[in-house]
Amino acid sequence: MTLTSIDHLPIAGKRVFIRVDFNVPLHKDGTVSDDTRIREALPTIRYALNQGAKVLLASHLGRPKGKVDPAFSLKPAAERLSTLLGTAVRLAPDCIGVAVQEQVAALSAGEVLVLENLRFHAEEEKNEPGFARALAALAEVYVNDAFGSSHRAHASVVGMVQYFASKGSGFLMRKEIDALSRLLANPEGPFVAILGGAKVSDKIGLIHSLLARANTILIGGAMAYTLQKAQGSATGKSLVEPDKTAEVTAILAEAAQRGVTILLPKDHVIVAELKAGVPYAVTPGREIPADQLGVDIGPQSIHAFASAVQPARTILWNGPMGVFEIPPFDRGTRALAEAVAATNSFSVAGGGDTVAALTQAGLAEKISHISTGGGASLEFLEAGDLPGLAALRDEQ
Repeated sequence: MTLTSIDHLPIAGKRVFIRVDFNVPLHKDGTVSDDTRIREALPTIRYALNQGAKVLLASHLGRPKGKVDPAFSLKPAAERLSTLLGTAVRLAPDCIGVAVQEQVAALSAGEVLVLENLRFHAEEEKNEPGFARALAALAEVYVNDAFGSSHRAHASVVGMVQYFASKGSGFLMRKEIDALSRLLANPEGPFVAILGGAKVSDKIGLIHSLLARANTILIGGAMAYTLQKAQGSATGKSLVEPDKTAEVTAILAEAAQRGVTILLPKDHVIVAELKAGVPYAVTPGREIPADQLGVDIGPQSIHAFASAVQPARTILWNGPMGVFEIPPFDRGTRALAEAVAATNSFSVAGGGDTVAALTQAGLAEKISHISTGGGASLEFLEAGDLPGLAALRDEQ
């Protein structure tokens, strides 16, 4: 996918609008608890500053529902960015309007202004043309470095882009697309995909896409129970999407036809109710008793999954194997993280829970690429494109 990147754009002395993803988690005291997304944007921001650009950074944070809510201000992100850059970073009072225009006009080359939360305006998510035009009027060059937001056709991602002759991607966007494209274009085999999380409905499109490329698909987490139910095995009180059983039955049939191995758990860690400190047991096989629910893959499954991962040359991982945020139901996810880290493969991990699990296990650095966008990475792998990328190519 050919996109013009920021290092091929004329930005010296220009007002450059960089759409970043500063949708970061906050502590109760309002400070940033995980600055990964801010740090990932630094190469693009530093490049623009070093080139003498006047840098405008725009992002959303949380879901303020189109209204100004101080709890969702980008102030903590701007302060963290200032520390990371080692330079003053100002926060505008809004993202459009006269006061913002005045601050932008006063910017000097090599200065940064963070615009206030885009989602304080309902028009952002509605991709409202007037709002898009108002954003575009602030700058001369547009750069999208917000991969994690580029699956959403919002004003700052799609609507405003048409007003720029000079537009392109940031370095983080380029890194994401390069890594994920390796999974789409002739990935080196064996290609093993590991899928987990709560809902199979969130991953059906991805599974269809993977059936054309992957050799083996490992399915854990609660989404495995829907497939187990479709095969006629008891799932007890486990989370199941009964309206998806026909679809997953078709997926299993297509996998068999294509010669793709789909591995489901052989045993389960089970509890009577989901909360910390409850007694748990391991099923001898796949069947889950009627008064129990599954919370993790069991030791037989861990062994089978780790064995399937071991020969892989390409790995995609999206979603935990169990309720990893409640130990000891993190064992399956941790064991798989260790198995992936031990391979000599090109590995890509995406999704907040997966990244959190890898970070907690101290194994994040052993993964070739960790995607900053869970939903965006799924959609890109499913469709091979995103609305934000099509906009950069004038294909809205």
